[in-house]
Amino acid sequence: MKILISGAGIAGPVLAWWLVRYGFEPVLVEAAPRPRTGGYMLDFWGVGYDVAERMGLIPELRQKGYQPPEVRVVGADGRRVAGFDARAFARITAGRVVSLPRGDLARAIYGAVEGRVETLFGNSITAIEQTASGVRAAFERGPAREFDLVVGADGLHSRVRELVFGPQSRFEKYLGYKAAAFEAEGYRPRDERVYVMYTRVGQQVVRFAMRDGRTMFFFTYADPHPAIPQELGLQKIELRARFEHSGWECERILEALDGAGELYLDRVSQIRMDPAEGLWSRGRVTLIGDAAFCVSLLAGQGSALAMAAGYVLAGELHRARGDYARAFAGYQEMLGAFLLEKQKAALRMAGTFAPKSRLSLWMRNQIFRLMAIPWVADLAVGRELVDRISLPEYG
Repeated sequence: MKILISGAGIAGPVLAWWLVRYGFEPVLVEAAPRPRTGGYMLDFWGVGYDVAERMGLIPELRQKGYQPPEVRVVGADGRRVAGFDARAFARITAGRVVSLPRGDLARAIYGAVEGRVETLFGNSITAIEQTASGVRAAFERGPAREFDLVVGADGLHSRVRELVFGPQSRFEKYLGYKAAAFEAEGYRPRDERVYVMYTRVGQQVVRFAMRDGRTMFFFTYADPHPAIPQELGLQKIELRARFEHSGWECERILEALDGAGELYLDRVSQIRMDPAEGLWSRGRVTLIGDAAFCVSLLAGQGSALAMAAGYVLAGELHRARGDYARAFAGYQEMLGAFLLEKQKAALRMAGTFAPKSRLSLWMRNQIFRLMAIPWVADLAVGRELVDRISLPEYG
């Protein structure tokens, strides 16, 4: 079977890797002119770690990643006001966790399929026509082509979802926050491998010192207006307007932003499609990753869940011997309830990043102080760091 996959970020290349393993012929199409490298720092664990292990990627990810020893909350004067030992995450997951930039994860995954899968960079799907025997896909560049199936792995703003299932507004739930991230070289101070967090009511800035003199910055802020400026200069203006009078190192961080050639900025949303109603699939088209069930980046596990979806969909197609209706149903049955629970858990996390009141901020800092006690840390984060699902072995 020839399967068109829209999106070469995380979910798409994972799906392609497993499809090749099972004897299918995937084709990737990606709007960006090359593999995307931007993004934010993520904690990689759970089902995504399991999939990466089965793909043989863990040694590379651990080499590229970090094991931060501390999460430190600072005040406007830079002094520590709360925090905890981040090695609690490794203890709770039995060491099966690594922190790394999303771009490094994406590069490792795409590197595993590069040269083995046809990839159409700088292109996108403009129309999808289903027939009894296949799918005809038209492209922004080049002639239309015939496929057996189409998979939308193209993220929160999925083009495939829009073409086949309806406008994004039908499925997107804006959570009232925006997030941004960028890297800079030579920033000081560094506080090696420490997550340094500065939080005010409705907003937060995090910096994390990486190798080779680089520092990653991550912004979260409440905003009732979901619109995102598309031009880089306007995005920088929005961040400066929000953070330039926020104190701490914000003015210095914004100066570093001025020289950045790449910036990630997007709204924090969830995509809610009920798999029990078959809304991840329509005919020969299905969705995976953020296109189907975006939990929001505040959940911290979107990439891992996207990898699990790619693994399961490929495995179900293999198990069903290409019977796509049976495979799509198995994929939705395996992951539907699990991912709905992940979306609910993500909503509980939002207040941690940008508390909406002084009381909420104070309570969060008290919890962080208590998490210096190991058993409290295990209790506070243990429930969120356990994926209560076992992925099948498809053979």
